Amino acid sequence: MDATNMVRPVEKGLRVSDLNRTPLHDLHLSLGAKMVPFAGYEMPVQYSLGVMKEHLHCRAAAGLFDVSHMGQVILRASDPETAQRALERLIPQDVLGLEEGRQRYGFFTNDAGGIEDDLMFANRGDHLFLVVNAACKEADVARMRAALEPDVTVKLLENRALLALQGPKAEAVLAEHHPMVAKMRFMDVATVPLAGTECWVSRSGYTGEDGYEISVPVAAATDLARALLSHADVEPIGLGARDSLRLEAGLCLYGHDITTETSPVEAGLTWAIQKARRTDGMRSGGFPGADRVLREMIDGTEQRRVGLLPEGRAPMREGTQIYVDETAPAPVGTVTSGGFGPSVSAPVAMGYLQTEYSAEGTTLYGDVRGKRLPVRVAKLPFVAPGFKR
Repeated sequence: MDATNMVRPVEKGLRVSDLNRTPLHDLHLSLGAKMVPFAGYEMPVQYSLGVMKEHLHCRAAAGLFDVSHMGQVILRASDPETAQRALERLIPQDVLGLEEGRQRYGFFTNDAGGIEDDLMFANRGDHLFLVVNAACKEADVARMRAALEPDVTVKLLENRALLALQGPKAEAVLAEHHPMVAKMRFMDVATVPLAGTECWVSRSGYTGEDGYEISVPVAAATDLARALLSHADVEPIGLGARDSLRLEAGLCLYGHDITTETSPVEAGLTWAIQKARRTDGMRSGGFPGADRVLREMIDGTEQRRVGLLPEGRAPMREGTQIYVDETAPAPVGTVTSGGFGPSVSAPVAMGYLQTEYSAEGTTLYGDVRGKRLPVRVAKLPFVAPGFKR
C-alpha cells in the first residue's frame, strides 16, 4: 500500500491551497505536525517527537496514523455473489472464498500482468469494502465502474475518515473502548461502536505490528482520534515513520516496489494468489494478465524483489544501481525503497535483482554518489511481524 518514500515538493504551479485536506487537518496542526504535499493531500510527515522516535514508539507501544487520504469503496450488487464474481474479473485473488467478516490483500492487474494498484478488500456480508491507494483511487474507481457496472454499484465514500492504530499495545488501548476488538484475529473485520459512533474495524495495518484500521464517520473522526491519543501509550505518527516501519516490515510501496510493469511473481507476491485462482478449473485465471502471471509462477522470472542490507552506515535509497562487483560496467539490479531502519539500527532497502544474483547472503555493490559500497542480499522482513494470528 502507500507510505512516503515518495513525499515530493508541490508541483510547479500547484499551490498548497490546491491540496486536499483530511478531516483531521486541524488536529494535526494543533499537535505541531509538519505538513507536506502527498498524493494530492496536505499530510503530516512528522510531529514533535520526530521520525526516529515516532518509529520506535510504534514498535514499542502504539501509534495513531491518519490514513484518510486512502480511497474507501463499497461494491454492492443484487446479491453478494454477483459482486464477488465481478471483482474476481479484475484481481487474481479468491473473493468468492472469502468468509464474511474477513479481509484479504489483493491487487489490480493489467493485460500485461503488471500491477495497477494494491488494495485490501473485506467481505461485509451484503457488500464488499475496499481500501485503495490515495494516488490511484480515481483510476481504480473508474476501472471498476467501467468493468463492473451496471451489475455492480461502485461507490467511493466521501463521508468517512480512516485511522490506523498500530503497535503491540494497540489491542489494550482499543479494548478500553470496546472489549470485542481483543477477540479479533489478524484480517478480521467487524462493526464496533467506538467513542460513541459506529466504526468499521479491521485487525490489519501497514507497519508489521499488530493493530487496527478504523473507518469512522467524518463527523466523529476528530473525537475518536483525540480519545485514542489521550491514552498514555499512544502518540501521533506521521508519514515519515509510516514509510520506515513498512520498509522494515518488507511491505511493498505502490509506485516504487510494485508498478504497472512489475508482475506479482517478480514482486514475491504469489502468496496473495490463492489456489482457487491458480488451478481450480473455471476459476483459475480469468483476471487481466493471467497468462503471464500463471506462466511465471511455473517458469520463474528474470528478476525478483529482495531485501538488501548495506554493510556500512550509508543508506542506499531508491534508484541506487546494484552491481556484481566494484568494476562491473552494467548494473544487475536497482533499489526501489531504501533508508535507515531505526528498529535494526542500520540501513535497509528493497529492490529488484536479476534472479541469478538474488540468493540470500550474496554480496553485491551499490553505487552511492559515485562510490560502490558493499550490500548483502537479505531475507525479508527485516523485523519479525507482530500480527495476531
